[in-house]
Amino acid sequence: MYSKAFRTLMVQKMTFPDRPNVESLSAEVGVPQSTLYRWVSVAGKLIPHGDSVSPFVTDLTQRPLRMKRPQDWNAKEKLAAVLEAASLSDEELGAFLRSQGLHEAQLQQWRDQMLAGLEPMTVPRGKKAPEGKRVRELEKELRRKDKALAETAALLVLKKKAQAIWGDEDDDMDS
Repeated sequence: MYSKAFRTLMVQKMTFPDRPNVESLSAEVGVPQSTLYRWVSVAGKLIPHGDSVSPFVTDLTQRPLRMKRPQDWNAKEKLAAVLEAASLSDEELGAFLRSQGLHEAQLQQWRDQMLAGLEPMTVPRGKKAPEGKRVRELEKELRRKDKALAETAALLVLKKKAQAIWGDEDDDMDS
């Protein structure tokens, strides 16, 4: 019913940063809101990253319709973003950050986290790791309990030997 050029123009209007709200655009052009949303959704799925539908629409898929929040990125995606951003010029970096819905500060934080993860773990001299202290305490308690168990076992063995030698006290009373 609507031409491809018209749909492309509507998708362009809805995906640019200074876009009008959907209600006003729908009333202005006479196209239902659900149709406009569907066109944007279909355009986002069908157009590969960086390609364009027409000369008028150059940045259609550079901005995802529902950008992933930085806290929803997994480690692999963060690493890929940091590596890709490292190879870009300042202009390209700005476009990349906008397309991913990121801020430069977030990218810098991820870079710092990755570099910190590559640093060797060092414990300052004189200070022991809290886990090490807990392990030593548990080992000390285990040795104490092992000694108590060995002592109890020795007493039990001696009691049995004494009973075997002298017999039970109850035996004397029966005769």
